[in-house]
Amino acid sequence: MQLFILSCLLIMMHTTIWYASNLQLIIKNQTYALLWAVIIGIPANILVFYVTKLGHAQFQSLWTVRLLAFGASYFVFPVMTYFYLNESPFNPKTMTCIFLSFVIMAIQIFWKNT
Repeated sequence: MQLFILSCLLIMMHTTIWYASNLQLIIKNQTYALLWAVIIGIPANILVFYVTKLGHAQFQSLWTVRLLAFGASYFVFPVMTYFYLNESPFNPKTMTCIFLSFVIMAIQIFWKNT
């Protein structure tokens, strides 16, 4: 259950981070886009704080939390980038990187520290 909650928070975190960093490519008014980035940055950083706290409590390893966060970003980034900017993730280089991010996540979840 903890892993499910952590996964949901990671997806929420990466969604807010995507908006904070990429809204400038969607909104024409750059001042308005910057204002939204600052506003969205507050809940994004709160999510980062709690993801780190919960993840470290679950795995007792900051490396595991970091690499899970990296892998989880590949659930969010391709979908949102395709939806908003029409940039397809379906090319060999990107698909290989996405596959490798899933491998990294599987190693972090299933390979227990000794």
